[in-house]
Amino acid sequence: MTYTVHGATGAQGSPVLAGLVAALAGSAGAEVRAITRNPDQTFEGANTVVADNASVDSLADAYRGADGVFFHLPLAGDTETLAGYAHNVLAAARAARPSRFVISTSGTVIGDATSPLAGPNTPVLSELVDGLRAEGIAVTVLTPRLFLENLLLPTVLSGVKDEGVLRYPLRADLAVAWSSHLDVADAAVAALTLDVAPDAVDIGQIPAITGIELAEAFAEHFSRAVTFEAVTPDAFGASIAPIIGAGAAAGVSQLYTGLESADCVAFDSATGSTAALGITARSTRAWLADLGVN
Repeated sequence: MTYTVHGATGAQGSPVLAGLVAALAGSAGAEVRAITRNPDQTFEGANTVVADNASVDSLADAYRGADGVFFHLPLAGDTETLAGYAHNVLAAARAARPSRFVISTSGTVIGDATSPLAGPNTPVLSELVDGLRAEGIAVTVLTPRLFLENLLLPTVLSGVKDEGVLRYPLRADLAVAWSSHLDVADAAVAALTLDVAPDAVDIGQIPAITGIELAEAFAEHFSRAVTFEAVTPDAFGASIAPIIGAGAAAGVSQLYTGLESADCVAFDSATGSTAALGITARSTRAWLADLGVN
């Protein structure tokens, strides 16, 4: 059993790597490969593989002999660059023939052009998924909606801790199927290691929760009163631009502008990870406790 993990030092890839290492502990001949561009980087329980999304040959070497690959597009970069990465991944997979890909959309919804979560990278991911399947490679697409980790941005968390106000660019009554990077990792490990995995899995809390309920979870965790306050997408984007860069912040503003008219940001439980994989997304309270947020 051999598995390759993209973004091994990143927010999504790191818990997938840790989950695979734990799941395969004691399994004779098992190997977990951690993709990095830094040859000096080491990973406990995994082998370092130096590869770059811009290099087909390095990716093919990382994929060769793999039973499964975990992949997601980087958040940074223009659409043209990210499309180039996806093309390289497909070319490398065509050459190396790994058995399976598990792909996180990182919040983008593919297959529904009308979704407010469909963005510039949606066609890129769709083309990659279709291309891999055309090559006879099994693909499981994991679709989270909004990540709870967004709430740990300093501009958000400081308001909770200092003022008792959770400020976010969503209506207070909008129900969202929030999920965490840990939930994606749990689902990814299951999808990679099952004999047969589903084609698509939605990741997130069921039932979806409102901003008011989100604030209640933070209030319980911090043992203080916390209220939810909706802010405009533009104001939110401006507040995080110094952290993630102006270009990325503009994309975030665009996303939340699209969500202003949404009825909900959720999915049918029949397509969720509990039904598909037996993996239930954490509640907000459990997520805060698991991360030890303080």
